[in-house]
Amino acid sequence: MILGGLQKFSLADYPGKTCAILFTRGCNFRCPYCHNPELVWPERYTQKISMENTLAFLENRRGLLDAVTVTGGEPCLQPDLPDLLVKLKRMGFAVKLDTNGSFPEKLWDVIVGGLVDYVAMDIKAPLAKYARVSAVDLPVEPIRASIALLLEGRVDYEFRTTVDCELLDEEDLLAIGEDIRGARKYYLQKLNAYDAKGVNPALRTQDSDWLQDVALKLGVFVEHCSVR
Repeated sequence: MILGGLQKFSLADYPGKTCAILFTRGCNFRCPYCHNPELVWPERYTQKISMENTLAFLENRRGLLDAVTVTGGEPCLQPDLPDLLVKLKRMGFAVKLDTNGSFPEKLWDVIVGGLVDYVAMDIKAPLAKYARVSAVDLPVEPIRASIALLLEGRVDYEFRTTVDCELLDEEDLLAIGEDIRGARKYYLQKLNAYDAKGVNPALRTQDSDWLQDVALKLGVFVEHCSVR
């Protein structure tokens, strides 16, 4: 397991729970608006975080924190991800996994194994346009399979899309709604220029009123949709 960062406390990343956030290093996508480039581009990698020290920190937070969020990068790239999740569960933490959904078999394993309590899956674009936003040439079947797995409701989950107006328009977002029809929760995430940390300095803050209008329209596809 290669960790690239640790946030010791968050009130915002796990719905209704206090949590620490573990950031794994490495990603198979190259989204131009990425807000964690130091975890994605090898030339930007920062120093690895000690797993031993991280687990010791979490051990000392038992009873003080409710949960741990494992994010990235893309955590499912880590071959020993299940081992880490087992350790977190044994400490008594609820576990949230953030993923891009490109490894449905691994997602299945941790869900049916009871190793995660909540999954947040990023939906980059309509399935027909995935390569344009993820900036990699990959089949969409794994993404479709991960969506279908979460829609089964075996674990609490949400879908979310970071909205860059240069890449996605209203038609695209409504197409995503069709792709995830029946989902419990779907969030549109505003893209702010400062989020990209210089990866694409031309990015600009999105118009909230426009996103709110689209969120209302998406209500015909999902149980809940709102803007973050």
